[in-house]
Amino acid sequence: MSTVADLLLARAGDPGAGLRAGDDTWTWSEHVSGSAARASVLAELLPDGAPPHFGVLADNVPEFSLLLGAAALSGSVLVGLNPTRRGAALARDVRIADCQVVLAAGRHRALLDDAHSGVPVIDFDGADWARRIAAHSGAEPPRADLGPEDLLALVFTSGTSGEPKAVRATHGKFVGAGSMLAQRFGLTGADTAYVSMPLFHSNAMLAGWAVAVASGATIALAERFSASGFLPDVRRYGATYANYVGTPLAYILATEEKPDDADNPLRVLYGNEGRADDIAAFAARFGCHVQDGYGSSENGVAIARTPDTPADALGPLPDGVAVWRVGTTVECARADVAPDGTLRNPDDAIGELVNTAGTGGFSGYYNDPGADAARSAGGVYRTGDLAYVDAAGYVHFAGRTGDWMRVGGENLGAGPIERALLRHPDIAEAAVYGLPDRVGDQVAAAVVPRPGARIDPAEVAEFMSAQPDLGPRQRPRRLRVVAELPRTPSFKVLKRALVADGADATVELPG
Repeated sequence: MSTVADLLLARAGDPGAGLRAGDDTWTWSEHVSGSAARASVLAELLPDGAPPHFGVLADNVPEFSLLLGAAALSGSVLVGLNPTRRGAALARDVRIADCQVVLAAGRHRALLDDAHSGVPVIDFDGADWARRIAAHSGAEPPRADLGPEDLLALVFTSGTSGEPKAVRATHGKFVGAGSMLAQRFGLTGADTAYVSMPLFHSNAMLAGWAVAVASGATIALAERFSASGFLPDVRRYGATYANYVGTPLAYILATEEKPDDADNPLRVLYGNEGRADDIAAFAARFGCHVQDGYGSSENGVAIARTPDTPADALGPLPDGVAVWRVGTTVECARADVAPDGTLRNPDDAIGELVNTAGTGGFSGYYNDPGADAARSAGGVYRTGDLAYVDAAGYVHFAGRTGDWMRVGGENLGAGPIERALLRHPDIAEAAVYGLPDRVGDQVAAAVVPRPGARIDPAEVAEFMSAQPDLGPRQRPRRLRVVAELPRTPSFKVLKRALVADGADATVELPG
């Protein structure tokens, strides 16, 4: 397998458009030479004898793409820092990733002053950085002795279940993901990949940036995701491919529908965690193919939907993947699903999704041996996600292990309850979580109403009681109506924030 450096060097003389942002365009040749200049600057900045790690604190600006290229060419490691982190939390990320210097966009520079990490910071919108780049203009790309197993980036997890962990992303991981998706969707240098998900996250790096580098497609950057700006950007850049994670599909679908929505160049949208109804609605409205898959930053288990996959399933169970009882190596029973959709044996069928054949694409966490050991104990990869497998062999998501609720002596996953809530015509988004009860948990739900809708708790309780695939213990006992759910920058719901607000933030449902 080649490295990202190999892919970039193959484009060193390419006059085709390599990067677009706003009204600016860089050819692939200019992108490679710009990355080479930055690689030369990094050689001066990174001290000998220390991990060659540098942090980047920025939105999706051209400098981020050029610095990813610089890391690939030089053998250094880019650490993607989250601009929504603050103070001691941001300093902790800088420290745990062994950053020797942090390069920051000017608008985020003050965050690092507040963090007091003790690491040098350079404003790459400032005159000093511009002088450094100019001094190394024309530098030859370094010929680092690299292999697929060498580290290219550290990508922090979302932190939905504790402090974020730095996932090791190797050259092989970038090349493997980028090449696989480019081949799957037939992407070439004639295509444009629109990247609006945050570049410090694995979805944008591996399902956006790496896909363009592998195929020679143009990278079109949106500084930040905008639902209203999505379609205008797709048309402006001539984007034929785009990536997503989480709820952006729902946000885009909530924009005003127009008769010419399908008049656009977008051919393929790829991502994960999209709702089945949103996937179908997006494809129909915008005239493109939407492919949703199951995966994570760690890449220990991947599940791809097939044309015959039921709407509420992730896809067929891959070879070497199983659902085990949480904390054990005992495989769960297949789900016994009643004709009305009720899961008759949740205690026996729901468990943790595990790669029993090994650790898959997981290369480990950086500087966190405890988390490494927990994730890959016994030589298998434990996803931390709850699931069950139906009689036909399709995998159904049932929530995170942290979402597991114990109600009346029965283990419940949040996923099926959330799917039932989303059938309500007035509910746009839903998050189900457990609140402490006298014994075990009580099921709570936070919901976001559709525009112009009003949520009546009593009516929601009646609606949930009428859902044939929910048992009495799965019906929420407490409800919270919010304008928006607390989310990470990668659009994952922060349920621990809802739990922390407690029962006082909710109303008790009748029944």
